[in-house]
Order: sequence, then C-alpha cells, then structure tokens
Amino acid sequence: MELGEAREVRTTCPYCGVGCGVLAKVAADGEVSVRGDPDHPANFGRLCSKGSALAETIDLDGRLLYPEIHGRRAGWDEALDRVASTFSQTIAEHGPDSVAFYVSGQLLTEDYYVANKLMKGFIGSANIDTNSRLCMASSVAGHRRAFGSDTVPGTYEDLELADLIVLVGSNLAWCHPVLFQRIAAAREKRPEMKVVLVDPRRTMTADIADIHLAIAPDGDVALFTGLLAWLGQHNALDRGYVTAHTTGFGQALFAASALDLAGIAAATGLSEDELTRFYNLFAATAKTVTVYSQGVNQSSSGTDKVNAIINCHLATGRIGKPGAGPFSVTGQPNAMGGREVGGMANMLAAHMEIENPEHRDRVQRFWNAPAVAPKPGLKAVEMFQAIAAGRIKALWIMATNPVDSMPDADAVEAAIKACPFVVVSDVLASTDTVRHAHVRLPAAAWGEKDGTVTNSERRISRQRSFLAVPGEARPDWQIIAEVGKRMGFGEAFAHVTPAEVFAEHAALSGFENDGARDFDIGAYGAIDADAYEELAPFQWPAPSTATPSGLPAISPARGEISRRLGLRQLPTMQKICRRQSCQSPPLRGRCPAGQRGVFKRDLTLPTPASSPTAISTIPTARPASSPFVPSSRHAPARTIR
Repeated sequence: MELGEAREVRTTCPYCGVGCGVLAKVAADGEVSVRGDPDHPANFGRLCSKGSALAETIDLDGRLLYPEIHGRRAGWDEALDRVASTFSQTIAEHGPDSVAFYVSGQLLTEDYYVANKLMKGFIGSANIDTNSRLCMASSVAGHRRAFGSDTVPGTYEDLELADLIVLVGSNLAWCHPVLFQRIAAAREKRPEMKVVLVDPRRTMTADIADIHLAIAPDGDVALFTGLLAWLGQHNALDRGYVTAHTTGFGQALFAASALDLAGIAAATGLSEDELTRFYNLFAATAKTVTVYSQGVNQSSSGTDKVNAIINCHLATGRIGKPGAGPFSVTGQPNAMGGREVGGMANMLAAHMEIENPEHRDRVQRFWNAPAVAPKPGLKAVEMFQAIAAGRIKALWIMATNPVDSMPDADAVEAAIKACPFVVVSDVLASTDTVRHAHVRLPAAAWGEKDGTVTNSERRISRQRSFLAVPGEARPDWQIIAEVGKRMGFGEAFAHVTPAEVFAEHAALSGFENDGARDFDIGAYGAIDADAYEELAPFQWPAPSTATPSGLPAISPARGEISRRLGLRQLPTMQKICRRQSCQSPPLRGRCPAGQRGVFKRDLTLPTPASSPTAISTIPTARPASSPFVPSSRHAPARTIR
C-alpha cells in the first residue's frame, strides 16, 4: 500500500466479543483514524473508548519484526524448518501426544482452522487448547449439555425487544459497553423495560438496574434452581411448550424443589423478599432475556450455572422468540470462531464431537487426513501440568501470553522454561512468555491481517487489512500452513489466501450435514476471493440450501429466535427441529428448510449432590409456527493482534 492511496476500509474491532464494525480511514499521508461502522448490525456506528482509540495502537513500538532462533535473527526458511523438523522428530520419538499447541481467541477463524487441522488431523493429537478455555468453556459445556451443540440462541436485537433483562455476573457497562448502550437507548424509548443485575458487587452496570441482587459468590445455581421451582409452584410454566419440546421435565422440577425459599435465601445470601420480588417479576414477564458472562463462566460450578439459567427459559418457552432467551456474551473477539473450528481440546471441527467415531470419520474423509485424533486432548491447565511433568516436549504458543494470563502463573512459567522446545508466534518482541521461546515467529497484527471473526450473536464479520505488514511478519494461518507443508502434508496446507481457508472451513461445516448440526455455513463453501473481499456480516446457520445473501450482504437473522447445594442434578434441555429432514438449530431465524425450528428437550433423572442435569432435545414433528428457531483477553496496550 503506497502513500497517497487515501482509503476507508470496513473491518471489525479486535477487542471483545461484541464484534463492532469499524471504519478505518487511511489518509494520503498514512495517518489512520477510526470510527464506528453505521451499517454494521452489531453496533450501528457505536464504539466504546477502546474501539475509538484503535488508531493509537498501530505503531511499531516493541514489535517482533523478524524470526529469531535462540535470540538471533534468522530467515523464515530456517525458522520454519527448525519448527517442522523438531516437531516431527519429537512425534517420531515420543508419539503425537508429546506435542501441543496453545492458541488464542485473538486469532482469526482462518488461523484457528489451520492450527486445528494440523494438530487434530495430521499430527493426530487433540493437544490443542486455547486461552478461551479460561473464559468460555463453561458456556460451551452448558450449551452442549442443553442443546446438544454449542449454540447461542439469541441476538443483540433481543436486548432491545425484551421487557425484562436479567444480567448475571456481567458488568456490561465496562466489559461490553456497546451492548450496554443499546440497552440504555432501548430503555429510553421504552421506560417500562426492567433490568435486574445479579452480582455480588455494585458495579457501574447497577446504575441502570431496577433491582440489584447482591448475591453471595457462586449462589447462582441456587438462585435459578429456586426460580425453576417457583415457576412450577406458581403456574408460570409453559406446559404446552414443555410437553411438546422437552422430556424429563418432571424429574427436573422435582430436583429443583429440594430447597424451600428459606433454603434458597440461605444459599444465595439474599432475603426472601428480594427473591420473591425477582421471581414474581420473571414469572410475569414473557419477553425476558438473561445475559450472563464471566461471573457465571469463571467458576468451578460455571457449567451448572449456565444450565440452571437455560432451564428456566426452556420451562417457560422463553427461547427462540423475539426479546426472549438465555444469552452468553463472550469476552474475546473470536472465542466463537475458535469454538466453530474446534480449537479446543475436547472438540472436533465444525461443532462435531471428537468422541463420536462417525464424526471423526467424516472429518478425516473431508481432510483426507492420515488419522484424526481419537480422543480429547489436554485442556489448558492440564496441558501446562503435562509440560511440567515432561510429557509435552514441544509446545507452540500462538497469540497469547500464558505466563501472564494462566492461573498459577509461576508454575506455568517454570513449565515453559523447562520445556525442551518452545515456539511463540506473537506481535511483540518481549512478553513474559516470548522471552522463554527457542523460536520466535513474527505475526501480523490488527490492521495488517485479513480474515473473519464471529461475535456473541453468531455473526461472522470480516477483519480486513488496511496497513502493510511490517518487517518480515506473516499472518498466523500462513505460518502454520508452511510448517504443515514442511512436516510432509503439503497438499492439505496448500492454501494461498485466507479466502481459500474460509471456503474450506465453510464447506466442512456443510459436509454431510443435512440439518443435523446447528453450525452450518455451507452456503459459503465455494466462495471466491472477490466475494470474500466483499463479504458482509452474516449470522449462521447459512446452509448450502440457502441463498448466500452475504455475497455481499446478508440480513440479520430475524424472528423467533454457585455453589453445589447437594441438590439432585437439574436437567438441561436440548432442541431439534421436529421435521425429521431438518434438525434446525436453537436459533432465532429460519431453519434451512424454511420452517420454524421445533425442538424437544430431554431432562434426565438427576443424581444426588451433583451438577444440574441438562434438558436435551429430540427430533419430533411440529407445525412451522413453533416458537423455537434458530470481555476480552486483553490485547497488548499498544499493538493489537
């Protein structure tokens, strides 16, 4: 890009999971300014203070600009050969589970896809995990337990349509300011909208709340288990929906009734009057959205909290409708994209299950891979413990700083220092992690890289380059693909552009899907470079049977879419379209067959003193009128991934 080429580029903010659209303007003299994209459906031109200051982060201070081996400058060929040969030798001597990748929600989807493909399909291990494990794993597990897949049912529009918003463990005003602004603006237009904040602390978000429930830490399971019982006792269930779309509900309700109001008050630290006021408000308000974030996820009982919340929405049929549903808001800019490609140790690609032999066979055939990992790999904490124990002998860290961000950071640092071979791909030359790398690989930063990210409402947006890549830095996907080639897998990693990677990712999502899996963007499986360049934000599902209206524009999906108390497990609910030919996802929007999705939940008999059981769904038949259809890990202060 030459000076004198004044231009304005549509891209996406790299901070949190809201996924705001940004217009980056490059003046003729190279000066960059940013503003919110008024046409992006996530933010409609709004930006928070961090997004507004993006132009201040693009200087080259502290950048890693060329490869290094043991602290000396090296060429790319030498560095890539060293990485490929050391990983190959380690695998030959100690097996595929002796190596690992630790990746990041700061990666673009294309980066994530290539990394996951190399590790799970060609190295043959599932030892790839992500810093997203630290913030979103509870929601992933809760969604899978409830819906059978990691599917977020809501959209941001629901926040503006709801009559009641319950914020649980979320300081939305600070952590997701643009969503907070959307709620505040909607409330100005509709003052009757109510907001309840569930948080041990009084945060700035409490300023907008009609009720602040200063709950005891980890009291959320008790609060929402008690709510389910209250709904049953006060005839506030949608029994028609429960009968048509759930199973095992009686057992779940029985489990929820194990504590009376006094017991719930003792477990939550709230008064009986506070509980009664909240429970009555929830019971009386059909259009209710429950938003939850890190206060729910980052807990030893996080998954149980997620399912306790979801169960209340399933029991009342408040899901998949405008202004109603449980809504997990993500912290990282592309935690969702990483989840879609299977960039966690216990997931396969495209929301398929690593434990399922049919899914493994499908992915292996699609990739033409020698052997897909046969079992889950090591999760983040387990991975660094295995490194410390000497079981992991070669480690590649991408776009993250685990010495700073992982729990028990001193132990993590000691493990990395003791690891025989450590590779770090990063934009910064000096971090607490980079300094321990045997090989340092310079990666492209925000403004330089090109690809896609997925936000909290399943909306895939383009992150476009508007700056020249400095020094010898390269995009992460390209670095990983080059290592894959040098390990002997050239044909599988012959991608030339990120558009080719995205097209492969999209094609895999639709491969032998036929409505069986919620995540399906098969409509983009044949996207070319020109269409990819013009790709407008779109929400999944977008199956191959649908018209890919995101070429170049797709309309937003519209329509319908704690402590352990010794209680029995509270079932979670799953949903599947009742048409045998169309297992539509639990999303607002139309299912691939044009029907409104209809789902059946399965509440299994709980077991004592265990986590809430999930309500699952089974395929059934139902008319089209069914109501059920489809914070960031901190970026470097100056240069953003």
